[in-house]
Amino acid sequence: MQASNNAAAKELGAFASVWSAIRAEATDLARREPTLQTLLETQIIGAESDADIIAHVISARLAVAKIDARDLFGLFHGTLLERADIRAAIEADLLAVRERDPACTTYLHALLNLKGFHALQTHRIAHALWTDDRFEIASWLSNLASLVFGPDIHPAARIGSSIMLDHGSGIVIGETAVIEDEVSILQNVTLGGTGKETGDRHPKIRHGVMIGAGAKILGNIEIGAFSKIAAGSVVLKPVPAHCTVAGVPAAVVRIHRNDEIPAETMDQNI
Repeated sequence: MQASNNAAAKELGAFASVWSAIRAEATDLARREPTLQTLLETQIIGAESDADIIAHVISARLAVAKIDARDLFGLFHGTLLERADIRAAIEADLLAVRERDPACTTYLHALLNLKGFHALQTHRIAHALWTDDRFEIASWLSNLASLVFGPDIHPAARIGSSIMLDHGSGIVIGETAVIEDEVSILQNVTLGGTGKETGDRHPKIRHGVMIGAGAKILGNIEIGAFSKIAAGSVVLKPVPAHCTVAGVPAAVVRIHRNDEIPAETMDQNI
């Protein structure tokens, strides 16, 4: 488990895993909120495995678009059972959201209510389908997730673990974008290309970066590890590691200490 997740991991205490904590939280919430009891028992409390839980939750939400939830569940469940790496990434994402978002008081809240988290996990399934050359179903799922949750993430985009898409609304991530581990992205961020160029044309976001609300990062450029993109910035050139950039076009405004992790601290100040 990565260093930035240590505090959240300690909170698990006697629980064996994030999923044990979620089951306990769901049981408690079902007792306190009878309206949610059937939903929680069906999707979480009575689930036979961790894969069952995430497949139930995401497929049920995407079924809002009048797609049979049973079909979506089968698609999600089969992929999750085959891909332990995806399940591990989902756990890391839950820990990241619980630690970094002050509005998120439980793991269950992240799992049930945060559309940025839902969109990211749907992307993980879509990306697995894409890498298996199931391009049509991957693109369909990606589009459906965009319609339901808001973020528009190309299924070919490569995204690491311990990721937080805060709010999720308006986020656009292009086909050849790469996002490494422990990155936080706020609403209305674009990782886009420029013009009609083809091939490798989208940004590469390195470990520990935080991208502020409304920032636009355009072209096949690298955002160095543990850097910060200030809200509203337009980034057209590579960004060195351990610095903050701001403005239109963005320029370096501060050099960080080597031990600063912007994605973890979530400090929006320049």
